Amino acid sequence: MNKQLVSVAVIAALGIGFAGGYWLSGSKAPQQMAEMETPSSEREVLFWRNPMNPAITSPVFTKDEMGMDYLPVYADGGSGDEPAGTVMIDPVTVQNIGVRTANAEIQDLSRTLNGLGRVDFNEERLARLHPKTSGWIEALKIEETGKRVSKDTILLGIYSPDLVAAQQEYLVALNNWETVRNSAASQMKKSAKTILDSAKERLQLFDVPTHQIKELEQSRKIKKQLHIHSPFEGQVMHIGAREGQYVSPKDELYLIADLSRIWVNVDIFEDELSWLKLGDRAEMQVRAEPGRTYEGKITFIHPVLNSKSRTVQVRLEFDNSDLSLKPGMFANVTLYVDPQTDAVVVPSEAIVRSGSREQVFVVREPGKFEPREVTLGVSAGGLTQILSGVKNGEQVVTSSQFLIDSESKLREATAKMMKAMAVDSADADMSDMDMSDMGDMEMDDIDMSMDEMDMEESNHDH
Repeated sequence: MNKQLVSVAVIAALGIGFAGGYWLSGSKAPQQMAEMETPSSEREVLFWRNPMNPAITSPVFTKDEMGMDYLPVYADGGSGDEPAGTVMIDPVTVQNIGVRTANAEIQDLSRTLNGLGRVDFNEERLARLHPKTSGWIEALKIEETGKRVSKDTILLGIYSPDLVAAQQEYLVALNNWETVRNSAASQMKKSAKTILDSAKERLQLFDVPTHQIKELEQSRKIKKQLHIHSPFEGQVMHIGAREGQYVSPKDELYLIADLSRIWVNVDIFEDELSWLKLGDRAEMQVRAEPGRTYEGKITFIHPVLNSKSRTVQVRLEFDNSDLSLKPGMFANVTLYVDPQTDAVVVPSEAIVRSGSREQVFVVREPGKFEPREVTLGVSAGGLTQILSGVKNGEQVVTSSQFLIDSESKLREATAKMMKAMAVDSADADMSDMDMSDMGDMEMDDIDMSMDEMDMEESNHDH
């Protein structure tokens, strides 16, 4: 009864791998395989199984009704210390099914997060220029939007009565200082110097450039126009005034942006935030530059979560010295986060996923493949980190492993069936021995009873 239950339970397991097993084992005639393998490994054939129905076996080699050769089932898979499911495949079959392998290697690996980014201005290099006083634009030096300007480039000249009055005050204070600077009256000298410094500071607060103040000191002639300069090298993004226009401090004259360093904002879901940190590497591609990859890094993670999208905005920074990136572009962004240094990695296609576990097939020797359960880590760039199960330098199968997996499951199921049958046989032998011992014990009891009866009769006679 036990043998029947074991056989029925194993039939399903054997059926899982019959297709792959038939392909691997059936690529050569079984008699040829036996002739090739037996002299070298001296493996004993236990029985032969039907290629279409693993439950049907034969003690000798035969063919089924369709003329297909029965497949051999060996006593073991090689040496006694080999794990269950180890597969032996002859070199011709290995070549025919296209088995490829790769070595496990040590590399630095990171998780990858993909998202859609938006190219924006670098706000740290963005200037909006307003006049500090009201006046009229008399000379517009830079009048083209998009033009590149250098630091301290003169943008325009503005006439303002307030600036003229400030220059007059400065000249009066300068003349007064020069009159009393050599005087012995220290209080008068101190007062004159204070007035001079205040007049100069007023000019500076009106953004009068240093070179114009020096020209005023040397020429002692009032300048009708105040020059407004570019604060840094960049692009003119907007011009808000024209010649002859009256402007006030509320009017934006120029918008200048330095585009040599660009920002990109990308939204990241909240459950991925724990992997991010400042300085993590980022890559980006835009449709305007197909095939080109820009490299940057994370420079800021916003502290506020968007309650509707459940995302946090992350800011990246990229070099844009050739000005190929334009604010307003969309970009495909890849973030490399949670870096793992000196990780043992294998190609991702080497992983066989069964739902409840992951395993790879390790090459023990040419034609011998061992199933190895593994614990996975980070996956990126076609590689997967192996936390346990495979060591650096070991060879793993990267193609046709599903055929090998089918044969491995079949070998493992067969081994379990043979073990269960051996256990049942041992139990049956033990039961026979117990019955024999019980029979001997009962005969001994009968003999002892007869002896006791003889002794009682003898005593009665006396």
